[in-house]
Amino acid sequence: MVTGAGRGFGAALARELSAAGWLVLAVVRQASGPPALDGLPGVQVVIHDVRSDDLSAVVDAVRGRPVDVLINNAAQGAAHQRLGSVDAAGVLNAVDVNAAGPLRMVQALLPQLLSSADPVIVNITSRLGSVSAQARGDFARLSTSYAYRVSKAAQNMVTVSLAQDLQGRVRCWAVHPGKLATGMGQADAVKPPRVAARELLELLESNERRSPRFVSLGAPDLDW
Repeated sequence: MVTGAGRGFGAALARELSAAGWLVLAVVRQASGPPALDGLPGVQVVIHDVRSDDLSAVVDAVRGRPVDVLINNAAQGAAHQRLGSVDAAGVLNAVDVNAAGPLRMVQALLPQLLSSADPVIVNITSRLGSVSAQARGDFARLSTSYAYRVSKAAQNMVTVSLAQDLQGRVRCWAVHPGKLATGMGQADAVKPPRVAARELLELLESNERRSPRFVSLGAPDLDW
């Protein structure tokens, strides 16, 4: 299952997984029918907003089958604002999507994850959610918003907490896909989403057992 699958990295993931023969439940927020997913074999579109506590559409789409991989990719960004003009409601909305959203999905699908032979939860995060890197000033030159940094740091804590709760049963990874050339990417972002999608597919099909892990696709792991 891939959330935020209507465009960008989520759509690229759905395409790569489909091409590799996976059955994919592609979660999108709007019912308009994303053209990026049209005609992909093995792909079923599910309409759901990860901010909603009603996950009946998601549960119904699974139909009790095991979920081998849950990729929480749906994300909410926000424009950079100077201190004094930061919109607190925007911060809360980003936390709702980026941190509470994955938690809702995991809780709704926990029985199906646990019925899989070797389940994995992948939370698509960002290097900007690394508290260690932010404290060092690694990204001080980037004009990123409070909402994005705070929500991605919170999402990373969700990943660690899940890994501790599900130790030995479900592997849990925070995955930074790289500086993707998408609508949410930084000005210096040049990595095509399809490249990152292939890298993640290779990781999923590998024998990687560490959990939790803060992965940077195509680069060394990141500090929490």
